[in-house]
Amino acid sequence: MMEKLDFSIQPQLENETVYLIPLKEADWSDLYAVAADPKIWEQHPNKDRWQEQVFSVFFNGAIQSKGAFKIVHKSTGKVIGSTRFYGYDEQKSIIFIGYTFYATKYWGKGINLQVKKLMLDYIFHFVSKVHFQIGAENTRSQIAIGRLDAEKIGEEEITYFGESPKLNFIYEIQKKVWFNKSSSALF
Repeated sequence: MMEKLDFSIQPQLENETVYLIPLKEADWSDLYAVAADPKIWEQHPNKDRWQEQVFSVFFNGAIQSKGAFKIVHKSTGKVIGSTRFYGYDEQKSIIFIGYTFYATKYWGKGINLQVKKLMLDYIFHFVSKVHFQIGAENTRSQIAIGRLDAEKIGEEEITYFGESPKLNFIYEIQKKVWFNKSSSALF
């Protein structure tokens, strides 16, 4: 049974490897230092997001969402990326996780899986489904979401904050499936 109470879509979360800390305006330079790498955005719907002016629009959207995090690696204390909760629908008991990116140095090291597990373990106390919008060309993220056993449930044109519409695939993880997988060998 889901808890029926107010909750924050921007709590501070942590595990043994990372902190998810609510994103603040003061985090601009640390986060842009990560985001300025064009390789990060090669498969994303907006491939120019590494440019300061374009990233500024993205960052402003993150701040306005009131659900964005900077991801800090515990052992180094360095900002290594960002993610967020957004699009909460209380009636449908759904929230989205997305807008995630990491410094390339942390790709293939299990960080994304750890971050998503942290977020899903928290948010499934309050919702029954989590959706992900992933760019149709972003095979890297599609593979990553597959590792979480998310199910592709649709395709739609999505207009990201301050950007033009792009085709995205919609994936879903249901609470009951997540907790069944989470207690098995997935992690």
